[in-house]
Amino acid sequence: MEQPLISIIIPTYHRLGALAELLEALYRQTFKNFQVIVLNDGGPSVAPVVALYPELQCTYIDLPDNKMHVHARNKGLELATGELIMLCDDDDLIVPDHIERMLLELADNDLVYADVEIVQYTTNLQGSSRKPISRQLFAYDDNPEGMRKFSTFMSSGCLYRRSIHDVIGSFDETIHHYWDWDFYLRVVEYFRVRRVPVASVLYAFSPVGGNMSNDLEDMRPYLDKLSIKHGLGWLPTKNFFLLLEEPDVKNREADSEIVWDGLGIVSRYSGNDKEICNIQNNTTSL
Repeated sequence: MEQPLISIIIPTYHRLGALAELLEALYRQTFKNFQVIVLNDGGPSVAPVVALYPELQCTYIDLPDNKMHVHARNKGLELATGELIMLCDDDDLIVPDHIERMLLELADNDLVYADVEIVQYTTNLQGSSRKPISRQLFAYDDNPEGMRKFSTFMSSGCLYRRSIHDVIGSFDETIHHYWDWDFYLRVVEYFRVRRVPVASVLYAFSPVGGNMSNDLEDMRPYLDKLSIKHGLGWLPTKNFFLLLEEPDVKNREADSEIVWDGLGIVSRYSGNDKEICNIQNNTTSL
Protein backbone atom coordinates (compact mmCIF):
# COMPACT_ATOMS: atom_id res chain seq x y z
CA MET A 1 0.00 0.00 0.00
CA GLU A 2 1.40 3.36 -1.05
CA GLN A 3 2.09 5.70 1.86
CA PRO A 4 0.88 9.32 1.65
CA LEU A 5 3.47 12.08 1.69
CA ILE A 6 3.27 14.35 4.74
CA SER A 7 4.61 17.92 4.62
CA ILE A 8 5.85 18.99 8.06
CA ILE A 9 5.92 22.80 8.39
CA ILE A 10 8.32 24.27 10.98
CA PRO A 11 8.72 28.05 11.40
CA THR A 12 11.83 28.89 13.43
CA TYR A 13 13.49 31.93 14.95
CA HIS A 14 16.64 32.00 17.11
CA ARG A 15 16.27 28.42 18.43
CA LEU A 16 19.08 26.39 16.94
CA GLY A 17 19.35 23.90 19.80
CA ALA A 18 15.61 23.28 20.11
CA LEU A 19 15.21 23.02 16.33
CA ALA A 20 17.97 20.40 16.22
CA GLU A 21 16.15 18.36 18.86
CA LEU A 22 12.96 18.50 16.81
CA LEU A 23 14.84 17.35 13.70
CA GLU A 24 16.30 14.52 15.78
CA ALA A 25 12.76 13.58 16.91
CA LEU A 26 11.65 13.53 13.26
CA TYR A 27 14.64 11.39 12.29
CA ARG A 28 13.55 8.86 14.96
CA GLN A 29 9.99 8.56 13.63
CA THR A 30 8.72 5.10 12.76
CA PHE A 31 6.89 6.58 9.75
CA LYS A 32 9.38 7.92 7.19
CA ASN A 33 7.50 9.27 4.17
CA PHE A 34 7.55 12.98 4.91
CA GLN A 35 9.18 16.19 3.78
CA VAL A 36 10.33 18.79 6.29
CA ILE A 37 9.89 22.48 5.47
CA VAL A 38 11.97 24.71 7.75
CA LEU A 39 11.22 28.42 7.47
CA ASN A 40 13.73 30.71 9.14
CA ASP A 41 11.66 33.76 10.08
CA GLY A 42 14.24 36.49 9.57
CA GLY A 43 16.71 35.21 12.17
CA PRO A 44 20.31 33.98 11.91
CA SER A 45 20.70 31.11 9.46
CA VAL A 46 19.87 27.65 10.74
CA ALA A 47 21.06 25.98 7.54
CA PRO A 48 24.04 24.36 9.34
CA VAL A 49 21.62 22.73 11.81
CA VAL A 50 19.39 21.44 9.01
CA ALA A 51 22.51 20.09 7.28
CA LEU A 52 23.20 17.85 10.29
CA TYR A 53 20.23 15.68 9.18
CA PRO A 54 20.87 14.77 5.53
CA GLU A 55 18.61 11.71 5.91
CA LEU A 56 15.59 14.00 6.17
CA GLN A 57 13.99 15.35 3.02
CA CYS A 58 14.33 19.00 3.99
CA THR A 59 13.37 22.21 2.23
CA TYR A 60 15.01 25.18 3.93
CA ILE A 61 13.97 28.80 3.33
CA ASP A 62 15.46 31.99 4.76
CA LEU A 63 12.64 34.54 4.92
CA PRO A 64 14.09 38.06 4.52
CA ASP A 65 12.02 39.71 7.24
CA ASN A 66 10.66 38.65 10.62
CA LYS A 67 6.93 38.76 9.85
CA MET A 68 6.14 36.30 12.65
CA HIS A 69 5.29 32.63 12.75
CA VAL A 70 1.83 32.71 11.14
CA HIS A 71 3.22 34.33 8.00
CA ALA A 72 6.00 31.72 7.95
CA ARG A 73 3.45 28.90 8.17
CA ASN A 74 1.56 30.31 5.20
CA LYS A 75 4.80 30.36 3.23
CA GLY A 76 5.26 26.74 4.24
CA LEU A 77 1.84 25.89 2.84
CA GLU A 78 2.91 27.32 -0.50
CA LEU A 79 5.91 24.98 -0.56
CA ALA A 80 4.12 21.85 0.68
CA THR A 81 3.80 19.03 -1.84
CA GLY A 82 2.30 16.39 0.46
CA GLU A 83 -1.37 15.50 0.48
CA LEU A 84 -1.20 15.75 4.28
CA ILE A 85 0.12 18.56 6.49
CA MET A 86 1.65 18.38 9.95
CA LEU A 87 2.42 21.51 11.96
CA CYS A 88 5.27 21.69 14.47
CA ASP A 89 6.65 24.53 16.58
CA ASP A 90 10.44 24.63 16.54
CA ASP A 91 10.78 24.06 20.32
CA ASP A 92 8.24 21.23 20.65
CA LEU A 93 8.89 17.51 20.26
CA ILE A 94 6.98 14.38 19.25
CA VAL A 95 7.53 10.81 20.42
CA PRO A 96 8.86 8.26 17.89
CA ASP A 97 5.53 6.70 16.86
CA HIS A 98 3.56 9.95 16.84
CA ILE A 99 3.23 10.33 13.07
CA GLU A 100 2.37 6.65 12.58
CA ARG A 101 -0.39 6.84 15.21
CA MET A 102 -1.83 10.10 13.89
CA LEU A 103 -1.93 8.75 10.35
CA LEU A 104 -3.99 5.76 11.50
CA GLU A 105 -6.39 8.09 13.34
CA LEU A 106 -6.77 10.25 10.23
CA ALA A 107 -8.33 7.42 8.25
CA ASP A 108 -11.84 8.39 9.36
CA ASN A 109 -11.16 12.08 9.99
CA ASP A 110 -9.88 15.20 8.28
CA LEU A 111 -7.81 16.65 11.14
CA VAL A 112 -6.43 14.92 14.21
CA TYR A 113 -4.48 16.31 17.11
CA ALA A 114 -2.91 14.76 20.19
CA ASP A 115 -2.85 15.60 23.87
CA VAL A 116 0.41 17.06 25.11
CA GLU A 117 2.69 17.15 28.07
CA ILE A 118 3.75 20.66 29.05
CA VAL A 119 7.48 20.47 29.70
CA GLN A 120 9.85 22.95 31.31
CA TYR A 121 13.55 22.67 30.52
CA THR A 122 16.89 23.90 31.65
CA THR A 123 19.28 24.75 28.83
CA ASN A 124 23.05 24.43 28.85
CA LEU A 125 25.18 27.57 28.59
CA GLN A 126 25.73 27.10 24.88
CA GLY A 127 22.00 26.69 24.22
CA SER A 128 22.71 23.48 22.30
CA SER A 129 20.75 21.07 24.50
CA ARG A 130 17.86 21.04 26.98
CA LYS A 131 17.12 18.93 30.02
CA PRO A 132 13.48 18.40 31.08
CA ILE A 133 12.84 19.39 34.70
CA SER A 134 9.04 19.21 34.98
CA ARG A 135 6.07 17.79 33.10
CA GLN A 136 2.31 18.35 33.27
CA LEU A 137 -0.43 16.61 31.31
CA PHE A 138 -2.61 18.81 29.11
CA ALA A 139 -5.66 16.77 28.08
CA TYR A 140 -9.20 18.15 27.72
CA ASP A 141 -12.48 17.12 26.12
CA ASP A 142 -13.12 19.04 22.93
CA ASN A 143 -16.84 19.61 23.30
CA PRO A 144 -18.02 22.42 20.95
CA GLU A 145 -19.29 24.76 23.67
CA GLY A 146 -16.10 24.45 25.71
CA MET A 147 -13.86 25.00 22.70
CA ARG A 148 -15.57 28.33 22.05
CA LYS A 149 -14.72 29.52 25.56
CA PHE A 150 -11.17 28.22 25.87
CA SER A 151 -9.32 26.42 23.10
CA THR A 152 -7.43 23.30 24.15
CA PHE A 153 -6.39 22.57 20.57
CA MET A 154 -2.62 22.21 20.36
CA SER A 155 -1.45 22.71 16.79
CA SER A 156 2.00 21.17 17.26
CA GLY A 157 1.89 17.65 15.93
CA CYS A 158 -1.58 17.96 14.40
CA LEU A 159 -2.10 16.14 11.11
CA TYR A 160 -4.67 17.08 8.50
CA ARG A 161 -5.62 16.89 4.86
CA ARG A 162 -4.05 19.62 2.78
CA SER A 163 -7.34 19.97 0.86
CA ILE A 164 -8.82 21.66 3.95
CA HIS A 165 -7.11 24.87 2.84
CA ASP A 166 -8.99 24.74 -0.47
CA VAL A 167 -12.13 25.38 1.58
CA ILE A 168 -11.04 27.62 4.47
CA GLY A 169 -8.03 29.40 2.96
CA SER A 170 -4.70 30.03 4.66
CA PHE A 171 -3.91 30.80 8.31
CA ASP A 172 -5.21 34.20 9.45
CA GLU A 173 -2.15 36.38 10.05
CA THR A 174 -4.23 39.27 11.42
CA ILE A 175 -5.20 37.32 14.57
CA HIS A 176 -1.56 36.68 15.46
CA HIS A 177 -1.50 34.94 18.90
CA TYR A 178 -4.85 33.22 18.27
CA TRP A 179 -4.25 31.89 14.75
CA ASP A 180 -4.52 28.27 15.96
CA TRP A 181 -7.85 28.79 17.74
CA ASP A 182 -9.19 30.48 14.61
CA PHE A 183 -7.87 27.62 12.47
CA TYR A 184 -9.58 25.03 14.67
CA LEU A 185 -12.93 26.85 14.64
CA ARG A 186 -12.87 27.20 10.87
CA VAL A 187 -11.91 23.55 10.32
CA VAL A 188 -14.44 22.05 12.74
CA GLU A 189 -17.24 23.96 10.99
CA TYR A 190 -16.77 21.96 7.79
CA PHE A 191 -14.65 18.90 8.57
CA ARG A 192 -14.26 15.90 10.87
CA VAL A 193 -11.90 16.68 13.74
CA ARG A 194 -10.73 14.19 16.37
CA ARG A 195 -8.74 14.63 19.55
CA VAL A 196 -6.44 11.62 20.06
CA PRO A 197 -6.24 10.83 23.80
CA VAL A 198 -2.50 10.08 23.78
CA ALA A 199 0.04 12.62 25.07
CA SER A 200 2.54 12.14 22.25
CA VAL A 201 3.55 15.81 21.89
CA LEU A 202 5.91 17.64 24.25
CA TYR A 203 5.01 21.30 24.45
CA ALA A 204 7.84 23.53 25.64
CA PHE A 205 6.74 26.18 28.13
CA SER A 206 8.71 28.65 30.19
CA PRO A 207 7.19 30.94 32.83
CA VAL A 208 10.21 33.23 32.48
CA GLY A 209 9.77 36.09 30.06
CA GLY A 210 8.77 39.68 29.75
CA ASN A 211 6.16 41.60 31.72
CA MET A 212 3.12 39.31 31.86
CA SER A 213 0.64 42.16 32.34
CA ASN A 214 1.99 43.93 29.28
CA ASP A 215 1.88 40.70 27.29
CA LEU A 216 -1.79 40.17 28.17
CA GLU A 217 -2.60 43.77 27.26
CA ASP A 218 -0.90 43.33 23.90
CA MET A 219 -2.95 40.19 23.24
CA ARG A 220 -6.31 41.87 23.92
CA PRO A 221 -6.91 43.35 20.43
CA TYR A 222 -6.21 40.01 18.76
CA LEU A 223 -8.55 38.15 21.11
CA ASP A 224 -11.28 40.70 20.46
CA LYS A 225 -10.78 40.29 16.73
CA LEU A 226 -11.09 36.50 17.05
CA SER A 227 -14.23 36.87 19.16
CA ILE A 228 -15.90 39.18 16.63
CA LYS A 229 -14.95 36.90 13.73
CA HIS A 230 -16.55 33.81 15.33
CA GLY A 231 -19.21 35.40 17.55
CA LEU A 232 -17.61 34.15 20.77
CA GLY A 233 -18.66 37.03 23.01
CA TRP A 234 -16.35 38.52 25.63
CA LEU A 235 -13.33 36.36 26.49
CA PRO A 236 -10.82 36.91 29.31
CA THR A 237 -7.09 37.40 28.81
CA LYS A 238 -5.47 35.59 31.70
CA ASN A 239 -2.22 33.82 32.42
CA PHE A 240 -2.30 30.40 30.75
CA PHE A 241 -2.05 28.41 33.99
CA LEU A 242 -4.65 30.58 35.72
CA LEU A 243 -7.08 29.81 32.90
CA LEU A 244 -6.53 26.11 33.48
CA GLU A 245 -7.92 26.57 36.99
CA GLU A 246 -11.19 28.08 35.76
CA PRO A 247 -14.17 25.79 36.62
CA ASP A 248 -15.31 25.54 33.00
CA VAL A 249 -11.85 24.36 31.98
CA LYS A 250 -11.30 22.06 34.99
CA ASN A 251 -14.57 20.28 34.17
CA ARG A 252 -13.16 19.38 30.75
CA GLU A 253 -10.10 17.55 32.08
CA ALA A 254 -9.80 14.17 30.38
CA ASP A 255 -7.85 10.94 30.65
CA SER A 256 -4.93 10.41 28.31
CA GLU A 257 -2.29 7.77 27.70
CA ILE A 258 1.22 8.83 28.79
CA VAL A 259 3.83 7.56 26.34
CA TRP A 260 6.91 9.78 26.82
CA ASP A 261 9.76 8.17 28.78
CA GLY A 262 10.68 11.49 30.42
CA LEU A 263 14.11 11.66 28.84
CA GLY A 264 15.50 14.58 26.88
CA ILE A 265 16.71 14.28 23.29
CA VAL A 266 20.38 14.53 22.39
CA SER A 267 20.68 16.02 18.91
CA ARG A 268 23.61 16.11 16.53
CA TYR A 269 23.91 19.83 17.25
CA SER A 270 24.81 19.16 20.89
CA GLY A 271 28.59 19.27 21.01
CA ASN A 272 28.82 20.75 17.49
CA ASP A 273 27.48 24.17 18.46
CA LYS A 274 30.88 25.90 18.49
CA GLU A 275 31.71 24.73 15.00
CA ILE A 276 28.31 25.85 13.70
CA CYS A 277 28.64 29.25 15.39
CA ASN A 278 32.00 29.67 13.64
CA ILE A 279 30.37 28.85 10.30
CA GLN A 280 27.67 31.45 10.98
CA ASN A 281 30.21 34.10 11.98
CA ASN A 282 32.27 33.48 8.86
CA THR A 283 29.15 33.66 6.71
CA THR A 284 28.06 36.93 8.30
CA SER A 285 31.41 38.57 7.72
CA LEU A 286 31.40 37.98 3.96
